[in-house]
Amino acid sequence: MAVRSVVVNTLDVERAVAFYRDLLDARLIGEATRHGADLDLVTATLHLRALGARGKASTWDPDDLQRGFRHIGLKVDRVDPYAERLADAGVPFHLKPLDAVGGVRITFFYDPDGTLLELVEGDVQYSDVLDAEAVAAERALGPPERPRFDHVALTVADAQAAGERYRPLGFRPAGALEQPQDSRGFRITYLHASGPGVLEVFTYSAQTHLRRPQLEAPGFQAVVLTESVESLDGFTEMCGSWELDRLGLDGLALYIDDDGLIVGVER
Repeated sequence: MAVRSVVVNTLDVERAVAFYRDLLDARLIGEATRHGADLDLVTATLHLRALGARGKASTWDPDDLQRGFRHIGLKVDRVDPYAERLADAGVPFHLKPLDAVGGVRITFFYDPDGTLLELVEGDVQYSDVLDAEAVAAERALGPPERPRFDHVALTVADAQAAGERYRPLGFRPAGALEQPQDSRGFRITYLHASGPGVLEVFTYSAQTHLRRPQLEAPGFQAVVLTESVESLDGFTEMCGSWELDRLGLDGLALYIDDDGLIVGVER
């Protein structure tokens, strides 16, 4: 199983397409319509879902102590040229380029609908390697020619519980990274799919709080996984079913996990 796509709600399809195409080199698949658009991010696609007049104010908070979705990560060959392009276009930054714990260079910024995005340069040097084969496969991908989907990050209440929740869908912990500079007791666990895509799991010693997803608010909505599995019982026992028709994603079974992340699985 791999990450097939990420779903992002947008108030303006044309504006969102221009942002991802012109600033992040995503490639439009087919044609954009008033209902949305799909863009190629090399190893996954971005599905833009049009909100129009249905759009409501989002309750998403950039404080990572809020559980659920945190950001979408893209791997790049070099962070700084893209950051300069984004800055020249007036894009708001959450964190300007810097060398981060784990031996990578990163930057964080927002798309036009408030979705937090990260660019990552280099391979993470994990504090703990939990699956050497998975780490080797990740590094074998090498630097991309254009921004490549890498991960969806989420904050969870319990990393072990999250790992068990996603194990039936083919995700395994490949590595972990301590963040000793963060007084909140921050640790990242990287759950690798059997195909492309990673769930970057944040945990804290500090108290976290839950946010329920909003189907009609702009920004990130869901992560969609490829390949049907014979049984979802191990996953669905720990997740609630979602109202399937409200996202308009035909052919998917949608679930919401205990930390508020919506996951779509091909049926």
